[in-house]
Amino acid sequence: MQDSLAILAVLMGNIIVAELLTRLPVFRQLGTSLTVILLTAITANLGLIPTSTNAPPLYDGIFTYLAPISIFYLLLTVNLRSLRRAGTPMVMNFFIGATGTLLGVVAGMWAVAGPKGFGQLYYALGGMFAGTYTGGSSNLNAIALHYGVNKSGNLYAAAIATDNIVTALWMGVTLLLPPLLNRYFPRTLEYNLTSAEKEQLETEANAQISEIETISPIDLAILIGLGVFGLFAAQQLAVFMPAIPKILSLTTFALILAQWSPIQKLRGVRVVSIFCIYLFLAVIGAYCDIAALLKDGQLALTMLVFVSVLVAVHFIVQFGVGALLRQDWAVISVASQACLGGSASCLALTKSLNRPDLHLPGILAGALGNAVGTYCGLLVAEYLRDANWLMG
Repeated sequence: MQDSLAILAVLMGNIIVAELLTRLPVFRQLGTSLTVILLTAITANLGLIPTSTNAPPLYDGIFTYLAPISIFYLLLTVNLRSLRRAGTPMVMNFFIGATGTLLGVVAGMWAVAGPKGFGQLYYALGGMFAGTYTGGSSNLNAIALHYGVNKSGNLYAAAIATDNIVTALWMGVTLLLPPLLNRYFPRTLEYNLTSAEKEQLETEANAQISEIETISPIDLAILIGLGVFGLFAAQQLAVFMPAIPKILSLTTFALILAQWSPIQKLRGVRVVSIFCIYLFLAVIGAYCDIAALLKDGQLALTMLVFVSVLVAVHFIVQFGVGALLRQDWAVISVASQACLGGSASCLALTKSLNRPDLHLPGILAGALGNAVGTYCGLLVAEYLRDANWLMG
């Protein structure tokens, strides 16, 4: 089937089914992103829609236009001025954790011998994990698009699956560590909040990550116009200054616009960005060869070793430096979760730790990660590509 309308209808159906499935306990652990990829991989491998071997123009159109625009939209929600509300300890510990992530990517790539472990796109994969473990999945997608990993379906799917597994496990680690460490090395700062203050903090934090918004035709027209213009401007800049990656220009444009008050008042930004990302991920699923993915146990093992080393180094740096600076263990854990899990998982963690005072700081640290993740990912990817010691 090569009819673009029919293919698009199937992709939309997969997004709907994935959203419904993630309401069930089993699929909730997978998350909508991975569920969309798996569903589309199944439909593609069953022959209901084309795979990468006979990819229709629709797939290239989504990769070329919709995917980068979705990242642009997501970054429009990052208000850097609000970071002052996160507080110095949270911001400082976030950057400590981000440093641990970047060192961990290099160490992990050394452990699996880089190109021998992952092939020619090893450096891009390193950049993807540097981006996602300092900011989130939008940064991972930005790096994947820049280096073309999105068209290597199996590698991308293995990365997403490993990321989801490790992120879920890390939530448990960051939940267990503060009370355990406080038992032997008390570091919790005292805070006194009334019930009304706790409720207000939780309401404000939930609003920051809500995926339910009202949107008017004017809002939608402005959003579409901004996305199209942002991508056009980034493409034109790439023509005149080829040394600047298009995705970097697009990211920078979005962050600049996001600081403007009228943009912050736009409704529907988060919903539109998440929908566009799901559609992009659905096409990723169509590029997955399930038979090859199931047979390639070596790829899964190598990916697991790489990410395990990465997270171990992140842990040593995050908690080691935090301990030396005598930081609150809960603040360290939330900052670490901001790196590896993002804003939504930070809120889940602070609720579980019963630290309403950290609800908003954790979410803002996650937003800071969204802002810097793509820059970190590109930096690490280019370093790994030029690292001669990995070739030995």
